[in-house]
Amino acid sequence: MTSPYGAAAARAAADTIAPKLGGAPRVGIILGSGLGGIARGIDRPVRIPYRDVPGFPSATVVGHAGEIIAGALGGTPAIALSGRFHMYEGHDAALAGFPVRVLHALGASTLIVSNAAGGVSPSLEPGTVMLIEDHVNFMFRNPLIGHLEPGDVRFPDMSEPYDRELGDLARRVAAEQGLALASGVYFGLLGPSYETRAEVEMLARLGADAVGMSTVPEVIVARALGMRVLGFSCVTNLACGLAAAPITHDEVLETTAKVAAQLQQLVRGIVSKL
Repeated sequence: MTSPYGAAAARAAADTIAPKLGGAPRVGIILGSGLGGIARGIDRPVRIPYRDVPGFPSATVVGHAGEIIAGALGGTPAIALSGRFHMYEGHDAALAGFPVRVLHALGASTLIVSNAAGGVSPSLEPGTVMLIEDHVNFMFRNPLIGHLEPGDVRFPDMSEPYDRELGDLARRVAAEQGLALASGVYFGLLGPSYETRAEVEMLARLGADAVGMSTVPEVIVARALGMRVLGFSCVTNLACGLAAAPITHDEVLETTAKVAAQLQQLVRGIVSKL
């Protein structure tokens, strides 16, 4: 049985995109809510709307442009996805991870993921950039369920989902740029409701530093394909219940806009050294 979000579908999507690009990308980047500005650093960009890519639905969440931007970032061939597909929109986990398959089919061997997240750890103030050292899949969904796709590992090792050497590179570049880069564990929840006070307390006791509603399915697919992964969370707010005022998506986007320039500079610096 052929999956609509499997290797064959990814190859078909890549075959549609590839002729529009100047060459094969080495790095794929997935941009979280409000982080589309990172793509503005791509030189000589080629833009492809999601509606023109087989298998891609339109992005529906505010802060997600819904387009592919390809070109050179820091001198390195790169391709960025401005907008992702969340399971809370009603999508399957396999679709949430499908763009990674397409990036891999285009030639990208390294994946950089970013997201907007709530800070659980008291040390993560809004506006902090956090290097994701590990994650916990509290979505209770896995994009690899089903028959084994060609090129996948059936039981991918997840002891190091985020590449340690890339993490060390990120720390060195951040130090060179004078950016205070935090690090921690990201918990991925299904959403779309924010967490209750009791849930945040539970997450803190379980070791969460930041919490969000994305990223995990993409990283699982990337590791099944053998891609190296680097991840960042932009801490846009204190996790639900830790602040006096309720959380709104507008607040998330406002804070993200303030820190996006720092993350853009950091990602560009990292990519230039790959």
